[in-house]
Amino acid sequence: MTGLDGLVIPGGESTTITKGIESAGLEPALRAHHDQGLPILGTCAGMIVCDAEHLGFIDATAKRNAFGRQLQSFEADIAVEGIGDEPLRAVFIRAPWVESHGPGVEVLSSYEGHPVAIRDGSVLACAFHPELTEDPRFHAIFMAMTTSSRSRAKEEAR
Repeated sequence: MTGLDGLVIPGGESTTITKGIESAGLEPALRAHHDQGLPILGTCAGMIVCDAEHLGFIDATAKRNAFGRQLQSFEADIAVEGIGDEPLRAVFIRAPWVESHGPGVEVLSSYEGHPVAIRDGSVLACAFHPELTEDPRFHAIFMAMTTSSRSRAKEEAR
């Protein structure tokens, strides 16, 4: 995993992703990436994989299927801090929410009183699937994090 500016842990099924990480022996490389302060984006199941009960990359606990099972999947317009005034269309598929979080976690968006997008240091996590819409603004937050990290690394190398 060397040479990456950022890493995305995508949606899917968190148990399957966790087992895949384990069976492929990826946890040390993931931890090294995180320990270097390099950006990570966890979407939906990726949020769960990053939480305190799994990889521990965020000081938060995600509740699986918090909004319901597959039939309760939905889309909603949400306000997200840092992307402007226009709401973001979010696609929630068997989505988690943040059940609890530490004081250093920045809540970027909530839906029905539950945090659904957070930032904890170099980790950005969301309960929805920003890749399923044409709106690039949430990904732009992650890209800004990777650009900032790359700039920092260049400054430190000087």
